[in-house]
Amino acid sequence: MIRYTLQCEAGHGFESWFADGQAFDNLSRAGHLACPVCGSARVEKALMTPSLGPARKAAPTGELPASATPEASPAASPPPSRAEIENALAVLRREVEKNSEYVGVNFASEARRIHDGDAPERSIYGEARPEEARKLLEDGVRVMPLPFLPRRKAN
Repeated sequence: MIRYTLQCEAGHGFESWFADGQAFDNLSRAGHLACPVCGSARVEKALMTPSLGPARKAAPTGELPASATPEASPAASPPPSRAEIENALAVLRREVEKNSEYVGVNFASEARRIHDGDAPERSIYGEARPEEARKLLEDGVRVMPLPFLPRRKAN
């Protein structure tokens, strides 16, 4: 797994995990990435610093130099408010529901049928156990988790 820092065309910064670099490229080319704040599908990798631990002999001081704080970065934008996040998730949900077919717990088998050409190609969403989703990804079936529960489980 790899974590990328991403940024949309409006400058909203966020992070997301991917199976590998190729998974990011595939999802990006297919237009399956969206900003969680504004819903923009124009998402790119942002400049990242490596996640390194302290040197073996260095004693951690507990403080970061001023240049390493998020406020010191000119590209840093303030974190979105809870209302902005909830609004962005609501917009994403509406788009998914409007443009995709809900296939429920049959998601893994239907995604595989579409991938294999045994069912018409279309956008679907539904539910899958983590091991089912992992197997789909390993087999080259492009899937991604959604950041909301199906309506029947959201009560």
